[in-house]
Amino acid sequence: MEFHDFGNDIKITASGNIPQTPVRRVADDQTGAAAHWLAAYEQRGVNAPQAVKGVFSVVINWPDGKVFCAVDRFSIHSLCYQVVGGVLRVAERADELAGVDGEIDPQALYDYLYFHMIPSPRTVFKEVFRLPAGHYALFENGRLTVAPWWQPHFDEAKRAPLAELKAEFRQILRDGVRDQVAGSTGCFLSGGTDSSTLAGLLREVTGQAARAFSIGFAATGYDEMEYARIAARQFGAEHHAYYVTPDDLVAAIPLVATSYDQPFGNSSVLPAYYCAKAAREVGLTRILAGDGGDELFGGNVRYAKQRVFGAYERIPGFLRRGFLEPLLTGSAWPGRVPGLKKAVSYVEQASVPMPDRMQMYNLLTRLGLSEVLTPEFLAQVEPEDALRQQRETWRATDARSLVNRMLWYDWKYTLADNDLPKVLGSTRLAGLEVGFPFLDDRLIDFSLRLDPELKLKGLTLRWFFKEALKDFLPPEIIAKKKHGFGLPFGVWVVEHAALRQLAVDSLNDLRACRIVRGDFLDRLLKDYLPQYPGYYGELVWILMILAQWLRARPRSFAA
Repeated sequence: MEFHDFGNDIKITASGNIPQTPVRRVADDQTGAAAHWLAAYEQRGVNAPQAVKGVFSVVINWPDGKVFCAVDRFSIHSLCYQVVGGVLRVAERADELAGVDGEIDPQALYDYLYFHMIPSPRTVFKEVFRLPAGHYALFENGRLTVAPWWQPHFDEAKRAPLAELKAEFRQILRDGVRDQVAGSTGCFLSGGTDSSTLAGLLREVTGQAARAFSIGFAATGYDEMEYARIAARQFGAEHHAYYVTPDDLVAAIPLVATSYDQPFGNSSVLPAYYCAKAAREVGLTRILAGDGGDELFGGNVRYAKQRVFGAYERIPGFLRRGFLEPLLTGSAWPGRVPGLKKAVSYVEQASVPMPDRMQMYNLLTRLGLSEVLTPEFLAQVEPEDALRQQRETWRATDARSLVNRMLWYDWKYTLADNDLPKVLGSTRLAGLEVGFPFLDDRLIDFSLRLDPELKLKGLTLRWFFKEALKDFLPPEIIAKKKHGFGLPFGVWVVEHAALRQLAVDSLNDLRACRIVRGDFLDRLLKDYLPQYPGYYGELVWILMILAQWLRARPRSFAA
């Protein structure tokens, strides 16, 4: 972030793009992003970020202690804040504000175990907060206000000819990729629709073969390299493939886990790191990532799944509550009848409102809180707060259609709080800049006015996206199921001695923290993991990452 000092009066720290609107000069010697930000604030106040295109973060400090800060729509450039002694302190990382003596927040640790990351505004440190995506903070006269500057409006009634929509969409995509090319630029290539599209468009806008980077795994059911090769052949890409091994995990887990400012449990960060590292080693300075396509255009399997459950709401209430639910869920016997098991499961899930329904199979709560967590730790947290956060997010949109409400929900929990930190953290550690063409403001605005039935047509995921690109992408990629850089950690931790030892040692560290029950850790490692490595490996992973992160803190956490 670049620092500007205007006559020792107003200090502005700004990164990213500058306001794309006419602004008057504040003073003759004030030029660049800082001057534009100050002028935009003078004209628009807390709505100044609405004049900005692209990714940014900004902090404006006035001599009287007033502070204004804001982050972009998806918090690609993030900021954390803390009020100490009547002063608002702001930094890019939570650990910069907390310092070596920062106190760990048990509620944040619960959030981590529940979500596998810590959703904003909470951070792992007490009294240190992360500015949510699309939000600003204003500190004035000792009072702090945090609110959204961006509240997207879903125009669900707008209709346009399909041919016009396709042409506009293709042009926006092309322009978005062109705007993200800087220096020596390549792209991730998983073999999915988004990354394959980037590889093709990079060739179009640069006139040169895209340098594309893929990760594979020598584990049955986890490797997508063949799809990446199909895309590379289609677009004549210079394809670089790297196969991650269990030894790579042993070497990188402590490094990656401690590079974040708080525990972060997305296991895809490890393959993303090795992919970015390979790109940096051949001279790239920037890489493009395909994140956002699913969340703008309806590409996640759960969208179709929840549409199926949503059909239950169209059954008249007297039939649901007066007949189906008493018959199928009022006693245990229907669940024991083979022909009725699926009907019972359907009604049980469909009768739970959104967004609670999406967490019915949450790993932590399915295992049982009292079975996993110590009484001391549970006494310090409010488990119901996790659903409270999600309900607030679910209600904070004007979308009426189920798919758009789910997209909005995922813009926070999947993108801003999870997938983007994964890519940003892995590329930062590898020494690469990263761009997200699918999160171009123009494409976001296009998504907001696209008919929701074109995003999820019946049960067909991202129908419009695939229809618009069916003459561009290979048919195998159009038809493939989504997988991504899934990590076969559970399988490997059972089979590979050094990786298993790292996991065992890490989980043993947690015993002293009195967060997770010791007897549960024993069962997890000795019984559950060997029987179902793909399922319980995820829990071992998030506990291992938590232990690695806590180990790096000068003072260990104690419940």
